[in-house]
Amino acid sequence: MEVAVSCPASSHQQWVLLLTGFGPGHLFPSLELCRHIASRNYKTTLIVFSHLYSSIIPSFTQNPLIDVVQVPSPSPRPGIPVRLQQDTYDQLNRVLKDILSGGSVKPVCAVVNMFILMNWTKEIFKNYQVPVVGFFTSGACSPAMEYASWKAGTEGLVPDKLRPLPGLPDEMGLTTVNIKRRPSRAQFMGNGLAIPSVHTSASQNLGPPGPGKRPDWMDDVHEDNLVGLFFNTFDYLEGPFLEYLASQLKRPAWGVGPLLPDCYWEVETPLVGDREVRVNTNKSSVADQVNIVDWLDTKLVRSVLFISFGSSLSPTDEEQAELAEALAESAWPFIWVVQPGANYFPHGLEERVSHRGLVIAGWAPQLLILSHRSTAGFLSHWGDQYDNAKLVVDYLKVDYRITEDPSSYANKSDFLNAMERLMGDTGKVKDRADEVRSRFGSGFPSSSNAALDDFENSIRS
Repeated sequence: MEVAVSCPASSHQQWVLLLTGFGPGHLFPSLELCRHIASRNYKTTLIVFSHLYSSIIPSFTQNPLIDVVQVPSPSPRPGIPVRLQQDTYDQLNRVLKDILSGGSVKPVCAVVNMFILMNWTKEIFKNYQVPVVGFFTSGACSPAMEYASWKAGTEGLVPDKLRPLPGLPDEMGLTTVNIKRRPSRAQFMGNGLAIPSVHTSASQNLGPPGPGKRPDWMDDVHEDNLVGLFFNTFDYLEGPFLEYLASQLKRPAWGVGPLLPDCYWEVETPLVGDREVRVNTNKSSVADQVNIVDWLDTKLVRSVLFISFGSSLSPTDEEQAELAEALAESAWPFIWVVQPGANYFPHGLEERVSHRGLVIAGWAPQLLILSHRSTAGFLSHWGDQYDNAKLVVDYLKVDYRITEDPSSYANKSDFLNAMERLMGDTGKVKDRADEVRSRFGSGFPSSSNAALDDFENSIRS
């Protein structure tokens, strides 16, 4: 397949490549980062896998400084993610070679998703002498904790005694509870498909390392052409973690987020319609935004609990059945989004709670729901986000755990108690959440603009 590649028209135009990851959670922050870079008068080329292209809204590609190059990629095969397919790896390399060898103008920088893609592409960017910035589409806490836990080790932890992690906040120290994990599920099913060894080092896997294990991304952060790291966060939220990573890795750690749609920053109290900033391709299960707003408008301010779990990791079916019973018994209004293809669906729950609850099957306008004044809390799952759970509970102090032990399973009583603590909170957690919320109401953070300034200076020097 021939791939059309658009390059800057002249050598006077500074040019940045940005390689996004394999799912919407990687794509959407990448779109916003492209906009920020293009707003600084850089020609910006987003390299995206073709199965994600339909998720890009038309206004993005109408920007004259932005273009999009697709890497031909099939929809994920049953039992093996698209990121581990040999043909996808080969197609990406062909596209990059076409781009890098197709003209006299060379990119001043390539921003590369740290999840697998850095490992895939580091040799080709070294060969063409293109500086690289690694892009974590999440925050800085998790990689900082992974690194610090590896350096400190987890052997010999004593129950009820905290082991400090030098360089990180005291609240983030390790305990025996912090290193507990649920039994992992098999990552892949059979189907006779082998995982190509070309993509990863022998030790690399698709999730975070186990407690105290060496992070897989460490294989890539010491490359000579890596000039820095981007994180989807800002100084107020995760300043100590950014400083720690910069100090330990001897590379700039730039907090350039939150990477939210422009319309989020336009008003002090936004109501962000997802259709304005995201394309939904699952038309058969589109939740009507107008009806959802109408429903939310009937609820008291800060009274609704929003529930949504990930598309790949979620509580067990048994836990979700316990959650349904807790919601039926609770008095709080709620919206529960059930992902497409989920094994569990709370049949009959809406009828049991009447107009107090709304169950949405499939796609839902998450930005709109979260930005509505009636939404008070968000119930999600830890999944593999153990360190981020510790961040919001122990360091930021804006959250509650449903269970204190991450290896345990939640029952109806656990859910009820957690909902009452969260929704009924009138003390320190609510006040702290209001304080953090206020930092999002005055425009894109100045610290993130300063980080982008520093990035510019770095790639121009």
